[in-house]
Amino acid sequence: MGLLTILLTLFVMLELSNALALYFNPTLKQANAVGVFKAWDDSKANRETHNFVRYLVYWVAGTKLIFLSLLSVILIFGNDMTKLLGTLSLVISIGVYYWKMHPLLRVMDTNGELTPSGYSKQLGIMIFIIMFALLGGAVSFILY
Repeated sequence: MGLLTILLTLFVMLELSNALALYFNPTLKQANAVGVFKAWDDSKANRETHNFVRYLVYWVAGTKLIFLSLLSVILIFGNDMTKLLGTLSLVISIGVYYWKMHPLLRVMDTNGELTPSGYSKQLGIMIFIIMFALLGGAVSFILY
């Protein structure tokens, strides 16, 4: 099993833990669930708003499962080129986080809407490390 396959497998496990947290315990402050957002608890004051927020959380979890299912098929049945191109696609799609989501998360963090404070920086660093590791796996695959 090559480095790229190992990294992709670890990524699947990490994201699966997030999808399961979103489905079964969204109030967690670990596994990138929504418990870090004060708005989650605030939304409970209005049933209609909370149902909408819950719908969006489950929609994200479902989207992650679709994505993870496809990535698992690539891991199990894909040839080396498919794994490489899938990884590069994955790195690009993860990087989109820094376009809209990260700036919004930083604003929310600055405004005290996240617990713990500094969560936006922690998540930004974690996502960067994941992207860097996947890109490193792809480069090592190309070179060797």
